[in-house]
Amino acid sequence: MNSDWKSGAERPVMEGDLQYHIRCRRGDVNRYVLLPGDPARVEAIAQGWGSSRFIADNREHRTWSGELDGIPVTACSTGMGGPSTSIALEELAALGADTFIRVGSCGAIQEGVECGDLVICSGAMRQDGTSQDYIDLSYPAAASYEVTAALVESCERLKVRYHVGVSCTTASFYCGQARPGLKGYSPSSQAHKVEDLNRAGVMNFEMEAATVLTLAGLYGLRAGAVFAVVAHRLKDSFQYVGIDHSIRAANEALKVLAAWDRAKEARGKPFWFPGLLA
Repeated sequence: MNSDWKSGAERPVMEGDLQYHIRCRRGDVNRYVLLPGDPARVEAIAQGWGSSRFIADNREHRTWSGELDGIPVTACSTGMGGPSTSIALEELAALGADTFIRVGSCGAIQEGVECGDLVICSGAMRQDGTSQDYIDLSYPAAASYEVTAALVESCERLKVRYHVGVSCTTASFYCGQARPGLKGYSPSSQAHKVEDLNRAGVMNFEMEAATVLTLAGLYGLRAGAVFAVVAHRLKDSFQYVGIDHSIRAANEALKVLAAWDRAKEARGKPFWFPGLLA
């Protein structure tokens, strides 16, 4: 590893603003960014673009950039959980990215949701273990209304089954999501978690959205999330399906957002609203 870092320990970077963890520099990253957790999913996302190029692969962060219908786009994997997700978002934003869509998988906790469906996250419970290092837990992890609406539009265009609602972002896949740990270990505090969240109307468990949404809110960025349902906790079912739908929906949502951004610019408006399309 090159040790020629030009700055101190607070934010280590190299020439060209090469970022320490994601190993991208200025010019590598575009405004619109998709954030899968799995590094292998980055190539699958890029296959839906008109052109793409490999940028970097370091630790859990694999990055490709390219063009989608002429729109400059980037995909960077975050790895699992809040800590590595916050690192990716921090360093991507430092290079100019301002619009993020988390593309992940989840476990549903509501009836009427099936494996293979998509869940669009309107906001998230902050049990991620990372966002509280940035701001008090009373600060909301709210998705951008523009990104949420663009994801709804994309699912309607693609005719895929989807649901919209609040997610529960946890720091643990096992006990944090009320699954038993090794040898059946399970704290009593989690015994009724699935039941309680179901009654509250929470849609799903996942592990990154609250981090993305909280940091985006703090930094004045846009962010949202879409998940493929691969598990159903009420039915105790698991099917690894729907990932292709989540990728297509996220890519389509970037096209929608880019069109809305052009409409805003043409009308001199800072925010999108339905009347801009009239």
